[in-house]
Amino acid sequence: MSKVSYLDFEKPVQSIDERIAALRTVDAEHDVDVAQEIARLEAKSADLLASTYASLTPWQKTQVARHPQRPHFRDYVEHAFEEFVPLGGDRLYGDDQAIMGGFAKLDGRRVMLIGHQKGNDTQSRIKHNFGMGKPEGYRKAIRLMELAGRFGLPVVTLVDTSGAFPGIEAEERGQAEAIARSTEACLALRVPMVAAIVGEGGSGGAVALASAERVLMMEHAVYSVISPEGCASILWRTAEKAPEAAEAMKVTAQHLKRLKVIDRIVKEPAGGAHRGPAAAAKALGKAIAEEIDGLSGLSVEALIAKREDRFLQLGG
Repeated sequence: MSKVSYLDFEKPVQSIDERIAALRTVDAEHDVDVAQEIARLEAKSADLLASTYASLTPWQKTQVARHPQRPHFRDYVEHAFEEFVPLGGDRLYGDDQAIMGGFAKLDGRRVMLIGHQKGNDTQSRIKHNFGMGKPEGYRKAIRLMELAGRFGLPVVTLVDTSGAFPGIEAEERGQAEAIARSTEACLALRVPMVAAIVGEGGSGGAVALASAERVLMMEHAVYSVISPEGCASILWRTAEKAPEAAEAMKVTAQHLKRLKVIDRIVKEPAGGAHRGPAAAAKALGKAIAEEIDGLSGLSVEALIAKREDRFLQLGG
């Protein structure tokens, strides 16, 4: 794993970790026994990291959800799923790399896996358009959901987008209609569907893949109708009020669980999923498998009713 990038609120932890690194250098170069001091500082760093992440503000959680090293779709495929067979194209226009999907296995269970892929470096982020889906991406998702229905496979979606792509070419190709049709396809599925918000869940671009009967959310993910910066720009005419907007919008998993917008929170490794991608993926895979098993005995009518009811009751 590459060196972790520290967020602004993690500076005290970074300071301790840098002291630990300096002591390791001294130990290696001068044969000085500093093991006891290193152990003391490591324990202090771990305690400080744990206490910091136990009391994150909604805005700080937003920063964690956007961390450049946070695991994305491909990372979850690598660590939690097997035999992933990607399927491309919407049979109408092209293949959108921001939304990926295909057949996969989850601990022996065959599923249709669909999700946003943001990319992990500059080149891949450009290739995947930072996870912002275009109409052809949502139409691909619809095609794969329909395919899952024909084969009787549960649908699993991994949601991680700041929102659907707002460019003029997306509007020309029917972005709003594609998002609406994707949401409709989720609600009409005749097989179990489990959605997981793994990073950012932004606006209709997220809902189009998250209209499931069971919605999970990673511990430090965020889910909202608009970004905190966008909300602040509308209400206060300045993005600098984003922290206040995040607080008011109740974007965190903990808030949304209390509001019954989501059903289950998946715990992340200490210090966020970016500090332990494999462990985070395995925890999510286990939770999804349990949810699929819990839905497997329901009739088609019960699945559809359960899915519709959970959304009709929101805000009630």
